[in-house]
Amino acid sequence: MTPFVLFGSMALLLAIGVPISFALGGAVMAAIIFSPDFIVSVGIIPQRIFGGLESTSIMAIAYFVLAGNIMTKGGISRCIVEFANAIIGNVRGGMSLALVLASAFFAALSGSAPATVVAIGVMLYHDMVRLGYRKDRVAGLLVVSGGLGPIIPPSIIMVVYGTITGASISNMFTSGLVIGLLIMLILMIVAYIYAKKENWPKNAKLLDARELVRTFIHALPALFLPIIILGGIYSGITTPTESAAVAVVWSLVVSLCIYKQITIKDLGPIFLDSAKGSAMILFIIATSTAFSWIFAYSGISGDLVAAIKAMNLSPTLFCIMVAIMLLIFGTFLEGIATCVLMVPILWPLAKVLGIDVIHFGMIVCVANVVGTMTPPVAVNIFSAASVTKLDMGTIVKGEMPFFIGYIAVFIAVVLFPILSTFLVK
Repeated sequence: MTPFVLFGSMALLLAIGVPISFALGGAVMAAIIFSPDFIVSVGIIPQRIFGGLESTSIMAIAYFVLAGNIMTKGGISRCIVEFANAIIGNVRGGMSLALVLASAFFAALSGSAPATVVAIGVMLYHDMVRLGYRKDRVAGLLVVSGGLGPIIPPSIIMVVYGTITGASISNMFTSGLVIGLLIMLILMIVAYIYAKKENWPKNAKLLDARELVRTFIHALPALFLPIIILGGIYSGITTPTESAAVAVVWSLVVSLCIYKQITIKDLGPIFLDSAKGSAMILFIIATSTAFSWIFAYSGISGDLVAAIKAMNLSPTLFCIMVAIMLLIFGTFLEGIATCVLMVPILWPLAKVLGIDVIHFGMIVCVANVVGTMTPPVAVNIFSAASVTKLDMGTIVKGEMPFFIGYIAVFIAVVLFPILSTFLVK
């Protein structure tokens, strides 16, 4: 009876438009009140909600959100775009390659897919269209390239996954760097092929060494940020949370004192937006913790483990099933919500089958990013639409070649664990 009440009430609340965090909390309340075979006090709910936030790793989420907002507003994205364009902007379709490269650079700063889409899109979309690039192709490439945000470290979703499973966040970041660079390479290859096929514009201006040096020097304060974050983590000097806090300080110094794109007066709205964004993520994590506790305490997770054992699934087949399930959930749930809802259920099953926690984490992270590109709940598409003013159908049509390339990498991640683990073993 408890599984029916728990999942039925959650599905009902989601169907009528209740936000995922409240739907999770409401499902927990319904299971406690209406399940005759599950008797615990409702006082357990606030205990589990607050207990879900008692982790220093979770503090990194708020810091990364704040750092990302400061960088988006502080002129850092423009320097990144100029530097990327100076490197590879002079070949046919060069600005499309620069878009992918700039997205990878910005991903190493923000850790957010929508932030990457908006920051790079504002800088490049209108210029590319004016030069003769197809609107739908640029918008589609922007959507898929923005997916590098949660893969190339630092990554908010990797912090969430590490908090839930106990996986090393630094190892997740290392694996994400490998997968992210592979995705970047595939997207650039696809963009170059379509540049030739559809005769995209070519910048007549040849590569200028002086311009490259100038843009590099100008972008150096921004490029120094991932060195601070990742260097501190990998060297053991700082934890991910401490690195996130340092990222906030450095992004403030760069934006206020070096690029001077924001002032002290601009910080109020930035802090407010960051607080709202962080609160949304943290509330989802908190209510999902209570949901996961009900799931485990009622014996549902134990029954699932027993059922998986009885099916004699191979680890590869189980990973394929999980990948399909996550892709389906990703079409109607936001990535963080999918992670905090599904990982506590699926990870114990994966652990029983001997699946590596880092490999499983990369499946979860990449699958959730794919969800940001697939309607109806597709934050990357909506973010691109806000920049391009194109409708969803046009953007989806334009993104298909790049989306297929992304899916190809995802399939490789699912089938070949070595891609995720060879640098962390």
